[in-house]
Amino acid sequence: MNPIKTITLYHLMIKNQKMIGLKFYPDKLIQGLIKGLPNPRWSKQYNMVYMTNTKDNLGIINNTFKGIVWLNYNLFLSNKPIHINNESVDVSWFRKRKHIAGHRLCPEAYLLKLELKKYAINTVRTYVYFFEMFMNHHKEKELKSINENDIRDFLQTLIHKSVSNSYLNQAINAIKFYYEVVLGMPNRFYNIERPRKDHKLPTIISKQEVLSIIEVTKNNKHKCMIQLLYSAGLRRSELLNLKIEDIDSKRMLVSVKQAKGSKDRYTLLSKTVLKELRIYYKKYKPQEYLFQGQYGGKYSGESILKIVKEAATKAGIRKTITPHVLRHCFATHLLESGVDLRQIQVLLGHSSSKTTEIYTHVATNTFKTIKNPLD
Repeated sequence: MNPIKTITLYHLMIKNQKMIGLKFYPDKLIQGLIKGLPNPRWSKQYNMVYMTNTKDNLGIINNTFKGIVWLNYNLFLSNKPIHINNESVDVSWFRKRKHIAGHRLCPEAYLLKLELKKYAINTVRTYVYFFEMFMNHHKEKELKSINENDIRDFLQTLIHKSVSNSYLNQAINAIKFYYEVVLGMPNRFYNIERPRKDHKLPTIISKQEVLSIIEVTKNNKHKCMIQLLYSAGLRRSELLNLKIEDIDSKRMLVSVKQAKGSKDRYTLLSKTVLKELRIYYKKYKPQEYLFQGQYGGKYSGESILKIVKEAATKAGIRKTITPHVLRHCFATHLLESGVDLRQIQVLLGHSSSKTTEIYTHVATNTFKTIKNPLD
């Protein structure tokens, strides 16, 4: 497609009004057709033509350029999928919070959209937290009047606090959700720069160290949890969401349902873990979830984190060990034993092989063939 004969549509907010932005390379044909549109104007700020955002105007744009110029709607139409498989999220807690004088609360439309799109509860908490932080940074301004410079000012205050790149990205996502999803203005803040992604290598410990963590864990229930995290490469949330029927002892598989990205997958079930699970089942008799809390329901995420950390300290491991470190170890140890990277990707549930490739940077077999110059 010749880029000269292309118009890209954008959502703009100019003087508190929704506008349609039209961006294109200089072209006499396009410029001539633009003049025939209803009241087209030029924005120096956005460097593009714009007109009032109405259904009629959108239809006029389509009819004017149809068959003559390619209209790129990719940035104009919202294609973010609804999380149809997530459990319904109850955000009533956010609505019933005690109001603090002078503190702006998240708009009802924001909460409603999170409910309708069935975002995971952790995502809901994160988005509400960051959006309220943003709103209260600009208490004197109406939300619809906020521009890119206002957002940059807010992000700059976070940067001065030396927050992580991940923290900044979460803040940006929460803000963009309001303007692009709640208000239906995709790409409004397309010029907001995101921080460069950190390329940190995962923390890895040896197989012997993992076994020592398991060995010092005497509580049968806790031992099963740690063993499953490592032997199946589970995320913490995946472990806590496991139900009794997800353990397939005949096929020696663990069924992971609706994991990150609303994806199902199978991963490995260890014979050693299965023996320990049978002892656990007879003793604890769980009803629904494989690992239940003290009063029923799901086991606490904070509790499993504490169990892993305390076991690692007891085993004399100086590195900070979390449930996710055990998942990293699962992938790395498989790679070191000769398992194909693509198979590891499937077991971990990664959408992209690039995500799995990070383990090639920490697997010891990457370095074993290299002779050290000192030796």
